[in-house]
Amino acid sequence: MEAMIDVYNKINLYAQDNGLVLTVIEPGHITYSMKILEKHLSSPNTCHGGVIAGMMDSVIGTAALSLAFTENNLVSTVEFKINYFKPVHLHDELIGTGKVDYKGKSLIISSGEIHDKITGKLVAKGIGTFNVYPLSKKDFSSVI
Repeated sequence: MEAMIDVYNKINLYAQDNGLVLTVIEPGHITYSMKILEKHLSSPNTCHGGVIAGMMDSVIGTAALSLAFTENNLVSTVEFKINYFKPVHLHDELIGTGKVDYKGKSLIISSGEIHDKITGKLVAKGIGTFNVYPLSKKDFSSVI
């Protein structure tokens, strides 16, 4: 699985461009950290909600992906829901934790929370459904 996570980190341009740093605690349980930069703002000093939604999709999706990797599978987002609890500002540091709640043959359900890393306050909660499909359906030869 470590080799697959290394490849994933190399090809995940979204995470690279937004400063998302992945830690896999165990298959199905991950954290992502991120610092809010000027490019993430939608108004003076306030982060755009889409940035938090993108981070949440990464948090819950990568939790599902890390478990799918153990069976040589990938995942894609089918749907997800997010609740926002507090605004996020320039230079805030965020930590998102994702975990798999259910694994079936073709679907994985995972949930996550994003907190302010310094204050510990809850920023957002989310839950999502992910389609599981064989790793062989993707060609990674250009990045490996």
